[in-house]
Amino acid sequence: MGILNTTPDSFYDGGKHFDPDSAIAHAEKLIADGTDIVDLGAQSTRPGSEPVGSQEELRRILPVLREVRKLFSGWISIDTYNSHVARECLLEGADMINDVSSFRQDPEMPRVVAAFNVPVVCMHFLHSIHPMPVNPQYSDLFDEILNFFHETFETAAANGVMPEQLIVDPGIGFGKSLENNLDIIKSLSFLQTLERPVLAGPSRKTFIGKITGLAAGERLEGTAAAAGVCVRQGAHILRVHDVAFFRRFCDVLDRLL
Repeated sequence: MGILNTTPDSFYDGGKHFDPDSAIAHAEKLIADGTDIVDLGAQSTRPGSEPVGSQEELRRILPVLREVRKLFSGWISIDTYNSHVARECLLEGADMINDVSSFRQDPEMPRVVAAFNVPVVCMHFLHSIHPMPVNPQYSDLFDEILNFFHETFETAAANGVMPEQLIVDPGIGFGKSLENNLDIIKSLSFLQTLERPVLAGPSRKTFIGKITGLAAGERLEGTAAAAGVCVRQGAHILRVHDVAFFRRFCDVLDRLL
C-alpha cells in the first residue's frame, strides 16, 4: 500500500503533494513503482495535528481521486474516518476505506462500508486521535488491542459489515510508547487469533527516530528492519512511503520465508 497524502502537515511528506498536480504525479510514481493499493488521504493524523472538516477533505481529495482512478486499475483506498467523505469517494470509484478510528469517530461509517460492500481497515488507537496521548499506559497491551478489535467487530456486525470486509491494523505509532511499538512488531502474530488480514504501517515513524536519532527523511533502513519483522510475523499488507524499495525488498523476503 503506497501512501499519498494531500495534506500540508503530514509528519513525513506534509505539503509535498498538497497541490493536486503534484499529488497526481506522485500517484503515477507509486503506480510505476509497483504499488498494489494507493492509500489517498487528506487529513493528517500526526501527533499534534488538527482535524479538518469534511468539505475541506473532499476539496483536497476528489480532484486527485478522479485522476488516479483514470490511471490505475488497482485498488484505491481512502484514508478517512468521516463517513461523508467515504461515501463521496466510493461513489467516485474508490475501492476501500482506511478508517484509523475503527468506526469510533463517526458512527455512520460502518453503514457506508456495509452499503458499498467494500473492505475497510480498522486501526487500534488509545483514547483519542486528536489529541494523541502523550504518555500512553496499558495494563496488558495485547489483550487491550484484541478487546478493542472484538468491540470493533461487534459494531461492524451490528451495522451489516461482513467479517470478510475487515482488515486490522495494530496502530503502530498511535498512542504507543517506544517499547509498545517494538513489542507489537516483534509479536505481531498475536493478531492471527482474529482471523483477519493484518495491515502494518511502520513507515518512517517516530519510534524509528527514537532508536536511530534520525529525522523522518533518514528512516528508510529502520523502516526496512521493522517491515521485515512485520512480514515475518504475518503482516499481509505493508503501508509504506517507499514503494519501489519495499516491492523489491518483499519480492526477496517472500521467497526467503
